[in-house]
Amino acid sequence: MSRRDGARADVIPISDAPSAHPPAPRTPPSPARVPKPKAGRPPLHGRVGVVLVSHSEEVAAAAGALALSLAGPDAPAPVATTGGGLDDRDPGISAVLVAAATRRVDQGHGVVLLADLGGAVATVRALLASADEHGLPFPVRFADAPFVEGAVAAVATATAGGDLSAVLDAAEEAYRQRKD
Repeated sequence: MSRRDGARADVIPISDAPSAHPPAPRTPPSPARVPKPKAGRPPLHGRVGVVLVSHSEEVAAAAGALALSLAGPDAPAPVATTGGGLDDRDPGISAVLVAAATRRVDQGHGVVLLADLGGAVATVRALLASADEHGLPFPVRFADAPFVEGAVAAVATATAGGDLSAVLDAAEEAYRQRKD
């Protein structure tokens, strides 16, 4: 024990001890105002890409233009269209052109492919079976969907910031939309 003035030990009454008077609770600072996000995911963060494959470049381009116009004017998802073969007179589908279109729209969140007719479907399936050989990005999914309705649903969902699964589901849901 220490002594003050040589006679008495230091004694602090309990009521004067620092622990007897806890500090008043601090109110947390008010949160900073965060700006409201705009509709859809900002382009900087990337979106799911959509590729439309047809026997006719004109048909693919028209379906793509329709889908983009219905998705809204602000920062649309990446969409590529391809049709026909490597030669303008070739009505077939070029796997090289489909692979290039797939790479073009890839932003790191996946790509959904839609095809119109049987030959385009067969080409896309063969391309996906050897995806590594063709340098396709990962992941790439083939939508079992009607061409125009599926394209509109896929592009709208991708533009809104949907993930790969949501974009694929939106395209495929178009089969279940009755028109009666």
